[in-house]
Amino acid sequence: MMTLFRRPIHAGFAPLALAAMFLTMLLAGCSHRPAHVNTPLAPARLGTIETGVASWYGFPYHGRRAASGEVYDMAQLTAAHRTLPFQTWVEVTNLSNGKQVDVRINDRGPFVKGRILDLSQAAARDIDMLRAGTARVRLKVITPPHTEPPQEPVTVTAKPAPPPPVALEPVPDSAAPVIPSPTVAAPPAVVPRTDRFVVQAGAFADRDRAESLRATLEDRLMQARIVSNEAAAGAPSLWRVVVGREMTREQATALAVRVRQETGAALVVAEPQPAPTPATQ
Repeated sequence: MMTLFRRPIHAGFAPLALAAMFLTMLLAGCSHRPAHVNTPLAPARLGTIETGVASWYGFPYHGRRAASGEVYDMAQLTAAHRTLPFQTWVEVTNLSNGKQVDVRINDRGPFVKGRILDLSQAAARDIDMLRAGTARVRLKVITPPHTEPPQEPVTVTAKPAPPPPVALEPVPDSAAPVIPSPTVAAPPAVVPRTDRFVVQAGAFADRDRAESLRATLEDRLMQARIVSNEAAAGAPSLWRVVVGREMTREQATALAVRVRQETGAALVVAEPQPAPTPATQ
């Protein structure tokens, strides 16, 4: 027998009281997430895989301080793990549907037997486990996502304004056509008749090419013919392919629309007249 505060107690009572007090404190501590932990851990090895059951947590922990010291935000892609170092990134795969999400470890948990991960609400939504509450998952340690360094501001030097466009004089319909290579611009026909018009489909320095275009138009439009220009001394002869005969300007303009659909080019020009035949002595 011994006395405490002048009351007799048994000798074995004191150890039993201390054990009961310690057990009460331990149970109370298990019902809360641990306080801020500063113990440094070695970095997790890339490619490490763990399989088990994951859960998720939101309220009332949203806005509270996590074990890493930062404020928990359930809208961010984060998670709680029991042993992985803080700032470790893991790829979480929901094994029931194959959906994946990458999360950053910033808290400790879960403290329920049989679970390996506590996801934030946003991460749980990405792998479609909000309704079920838990899911069987596979964790894989991955490299942190690459973040671009801030770029230096670029100074843009204003370029001088371009000169104003130069107005071009309109070209009348009866002017000589300008035809890209391999066709060649042709001078006006000899002794043109200005009150009658035809449609010029092309002009060539090669008679065979002019003949090929004439044959094509002859099959489709009829009345196609080749007109030869008198060449100046030392200059090559030109062979013009024209369609129609002695039409008014309105008639030639309407025909030019059809010719342009067949060849891609058509100009209304004055009716070419044959050169006068020299008088015989």
